[in-house]
Amino acid sequence: MRRDHHRHHRSWPKLSIVLIAFFLWSAILPGLAQESKQVEVPAVDQARETEAFNLGAEAYIYGYPLLIMNIVQRVMVNVAAPEGNHAPLGQFAHQRQYPEATFRGVPNPNMDTLYSFAWLDLSQEPYILSLPDEKGRYYVMEMLDAWTNVFAAPGKRTTGTKAKKFAITGPGWQGRLPRGVKELKSPTNMVWIIGHTYCSRTPQDYTVVHAIQDHYKLVPLSAFGKRFPPPKGKVDPDVDMRTSGWEQVSRMDAESYFKTLAKAMQANPPAAADAPLVAKLAKIGIVPGQDFDLSKLDPAVARGLSRAPKAAQEKIRAHGKNAGVSVNGWRFTLKTGVYGTDYLQRAYLTAVNLGANLPQDEVHMMTQAEGDAKPLDGAHRYVLHFPKAQAPPALGFWSLTLYNAEHFLVANPLNRYKLSSKSRFTYNRDGSLDLYIQKDSPGTDKESNWLPAPADKFELMLRFYWPKDTLLKGSWTPPAVMRQN
Repeated sequence: MRRDHHRHHRSWPKLSIVLIAFFLWSAILPGLAQESKQVEVPAVDQARETEAFNLGAEAYIYGYPLLIMNIVQRVMVNVAAPEGNHAPLGQFAHQRQYPEATFRGVPNPNMDTLYSFAWLDLSQEPYILSLPDEKGRYYVMEMLDAWTNVFAAPGKRTTGTKAKKFAITGPGWQGRLPRGVKELKSPTNMVWIIGHTYCSRTPQDYTVVHAIQDHYKLVPLSAFGKRFPPPKGKVDPDVDMRTSGWEQVSRMDAESYFKTLAKAMQANPPAAADAPLVAKLAKIGIVPGQDFDLSKLDPAVARGLSRAPKAAQEKIRAHGKNAGVSVNGWRFTLKTGVYGTDYLQRAYLTAVNLGANLPQDEVHMMTQAEGDAKPLDGAHRYVLHFPKAQAPPALGFWSLTLYNAEHFLVANPLNRYKLSSKSRFTYNRDGSLDLYIQKDSPGTDKESNWLPAPADKFELMLRFYWPKDTLLKGSWTPPAVMRQN
């Protein structure tokens, strides 16, 4: 009995396990069957989400310049009267002097030309731009449409330096212009004028250039030839004047970004070449002039679009390595000002150099390293050597400016931040030119060619104004910065 009793109790756990497994399997099986039926649905959802994610990133990159321009304009015109770089619509704001070494407002500040900024809205009528006689001085009035394409650049290179009058007209405008006024047609009703006027930084030249800037005039076509006191600007207290346009855009979620983009595309329609992409964007609810509502989209599509902004921002940043070329340690690009359908290049330039000129007007080269790729450092002495007749090729002028590792000017005993073709150099006997870049003086006889450096790391920017074809076509290349033993 005892053995049978034990045998009975040993078999009971086995029976229990079998029964429990049966009941569990009976409960789970329908769920598994149901889940197997749903396997295909998530896969389809994932495909839709991935497609929406890719299209969303494409849309973000495409619209990035337009959104940046809209916010930058809103900030820069939100004043009652011109002050600093801000001015009401249709009026100029002028930079009156170059920054000093304490300046931290904009990285890599330009020390060659003083800026004049103006924003126009051509939806009602054209504007007349009057320019004075510049008497041979280098200048350019760069004009950008709402997508950051340069559609006109009157200046010394293109129209000479005599007094001129231009009518800046919108895409839909047709009419007659006053005699002697040349039409410049903008592809969009939003226009940003960025004037660059050469100034040598002496008190005397500041006075001359300020007088020139004061004669840069803008008036609506209907007021041309009449007395036209500039109207007071309208100040909107809701405009964020402290946060940069780039930061404001980067903070937008997908809903805000694409809603703003659809609205902005109505005010400044895409180019004809953009039609294929615009058709693709319509698939994810981004249609010019129509309200974008993420909540009304398929949930999978909404999830994909919500992930797109961060990925697009990363792609824009990563494009830096492919945006141009590197020659002897100098990095530069000639793909500026006009972009066609190269939307990633356009977005990248918007992020790092909003308002980039046409390469025919200006080219920038940057280096942070010497010839063997070691970082430039004030602990060493460097020379930039140009053989005879091989100086930087520019029909306007060229300049070499030094900045610290944070991209700002460096205080020095000479109060000298750059060297340029307008400097008085001492040339070598063979006609070649050596520029000395170091912390301490290279000697009294060489100080005219000395660009003072800080004690630690720094960078150099070589600018070409109205570069020659030898640069634009690649037959001239910049020499490497060489360390002196």
